[in-house]
Amino acid sequence: MAEQITRNLGMELVRATEAAAVAAARWMGRGDKNAADQAAVNAMRFVLGGVDMHGVVVIGEGEKDEAPMLFIDEVIGHGQTPDVDIAVDPIDGTRLTALGLPGAIAVVAAAPRGTLYGAPPGVFYMEKIAVGPEAAGAIDITRPVKENIRSVARKKGCDASDITVVILDRPRHDHIVKEIRESGARIKLIGDGDVAAAIAAANPDSPVDMLVGVGGAPEAVIAASAIRCIGGEMQCRLYPRNEKERWQLEGLGVDITQVLTIADLVRSDDVYFAATGITDGDLLQGVRFFSNGAVTYSIIMRGKTGTIRRMEAHHQLNKIALMSSLADAEPILPFSAVHK
Repeated sequence: MAEQITRNLGMELVRATEAAAVAAARWMGRGDKNAADQAAVNAMRFVLGGVDMHGVVVIGEGEKDEAPMLFIDEVIGHGQTPDVDIAVDPIDGTRLTALGLPGAIAVVAAAPRGTLYGAPPGVFYMEKIAVGPEAAGAIDITRPVKENIRSVARKKGCDASDITVVILDRPRHDHIVKEIRESGARIKLIGDGDVAAAIAAANPDSPVDMLVGVGGAPEAVIAASAIRCIGGEMQCRLYPRNEKERWQLEGLGVDITQVLTIADLVRSDDVYFAATGITDGDLLQGVRFFSNGAVTYSIIMRGKTGTIRRMEAHHQLNKIALMSSLADAEPILPFSAVHK
């Protein structure tokens, strides 16, 4: 049985997402996504290293696009209890950050050791569908998208034309976009950042009702951590991009038709999620710089209690030593945090 976490780890994890967001935001619009990612990775690694936990990175971003990353199986924290799985994405939306586009966030999730799903080696993508608490029980990833839209509309007591579906703007989704339009539902196309999009789909206060489409497998587990806290529903299936990946999975004895639910992706209610905005988006405002530091906007969730906190933090240069040790890339902004 997984060990229970006895304190609110989310309040410590948010310091890592704040650090990553501030570091990344210095590179906003400068066209260098690897430099932004490297700055965010270094800042997040530094702060997570100071958290009182024995963490093992089970979801790390970067492997599929050869970007900087916190490595799978990397041990992080002070080495004391609790023993936790860590899922990280120092920048969900590196391209968005590099181009100064909206929707980039820094995210971390944590759960008791052995409870976060790890995709088989070499599998980078999943089919996904996600909704909020009002539509939980209405989705089935094995059914056509049109049927899911009608089912969600019935569960929410509205017409299909009132449903808004968010989906990554990719050629692989052309047939899904056509099907959504035929259903009468509205579409929100996004360039990147399907962690924030999945959370928006699960958020009852969001104008988005559903997320569908194929996106990153690591992002699916991170999003599932947040959705488990919110009380929504998410279903996924492994998505081999080509015959080589399909043969590899078959060789490992993996059933690619298996539907993965929230309970498969995050096998504990004792899960924590933290995110900080890098650029302005529907979920969070981005980093604001001023003469003596920066302001960040974050969300912290705890699955065990269902608590969702929104935090505004002021980071002041004159309160802490320079952050140059947090990143090899320049420029980097020093900060400390005073939470309102």
